[in-house]
Amino acid sequence: MTTPPPTTDLSADEARRIVLRAQGFLGTPDRRAGVRGVLRHLGAVQLDTISVLARSHELIPYARLGAVGRKKVESAYWTDTHAFEYWSHAACILPIEEWPHFAFRRRAYRSRPHWNHQLPDGTYDQVIKQLRTEGPLTATELGGAKKTSEWWDWSGTKVAVERALMYGEVVCVERRGWKRVYDLAERAVPADLLHDELDDAECLRRLVRLAGQSLGVGTRADIADYHRLKGEQVDAVIADSGLVPVTVEGWGKPAWADPAALETPPRGRHRTTLLSPFDSLIWERARTERIFGFTHRLEAYVPKPKRIYGYFAMPVLAGGRLVGRVDPAREGSTLVARQVTLDGPKAVPAVAQALGEAASWVNCTDIRVERVDAPDLREPLAKEVTGALTAAALR
Repeated sequence: MTTPPPTTDLSADEARRIVLRAQGFLGTPDRRAGVRGVLRHLGAVQLDTISVLARSHELIPYARLGAVGRKKVESAYWTDTHAFEYWSHAACILPIEEWPHFAFRRRAYRSRPHWNHQLPDGTYDQVIKQLRTEGPLTATELGGAKKTSEWWDWSGTKVAVERALMYGEVVCVERRGWKRVYDLAERAVPADLLHDELDDAECLRRLVRLAGQSLGVGTRADIADYHRLKGEQVDAVIADSGLVPVTVEGWGKPAWADPAALETPPRGRHRTTLLSPFDSLIWERARTERIFGFTHRLEAYVPKPKRIYGYFAMPVLAGGRLVGRVDPAREGSTLVARQVTLDGPKAVPAVAQALGEAASWVNCTDIRVERVDAPDLREPLAKEVTGALTAAALR
């Protein structure tokens, strides 16, 4: 692909601020649009099984809007046919209006020649029949999710309903106790959206444009990673996507930006908050290092003796920078900061504020700071935390 000449040169700082605004961390958030507005703005909210303070899909709107009620978060996603779950960056909650634009992926799954799990004869049709007469249902209600206790050993029913989910015949309409609740797409998706009429090029063009808007500015790899497209798929449509080529100081690679993001300089209030490791601001490691000079790695799947920052270390965003990490836990009504990493003494007030707000949000009345990478900052941080928790409780 021949990249056209860039239309704009951006400094590294300008690009960082464009990214923060595009991701909802700079400027006044649209509180009237609430959680649904965050979902539409980001285009995808990643799901994950890990729950420390809360599950990641709850942490995403919290990080942008503040202490929105957790029940309100779930209700915003799943009521009134507002969203559906599908494979995007990973398993993600997606705005329901994007259903037609994932037709290319549904078609790819339908034509897939090989699968890891065998599907017993007649099981697929039986699952569809049961959902039609009894749904919505979980895999357990359909007849059981596992053959044995091994996590990978799916039952025929689970294989069938997941296959139907990938094909688009079935939709996950909510999570109940972290179990998917399945229903037929013909019932769950609004009639005007329930089609696969768009060809691959139109689907990809839309997703590339949405990725560029949600990122603000990104390289080819950044844009491809957002909805896990292939580089050649991006190449095929990016010239017609509405994004414009730019150069960014220090990036060393061609970049593309949302033209609307270039129209006005990003200004406004910065959010100070803990970030889920699965937040779209930081979910791509190379991009996070390029923009923030911050190496981020989820260590939940790293053997404990080899962890550096902790099981679920959450980066702390303040002033448009990543200024530290907190590995949190909960013990009753106490939020425990098991391990804190600080980018120097100046980070102490911001990390304390982020901890105070997070504790208040999850109804913790106390915070205990355990290990701090700079031991001389442990006491100053503990003192700041006490004041921050009081301030958060008064808001």
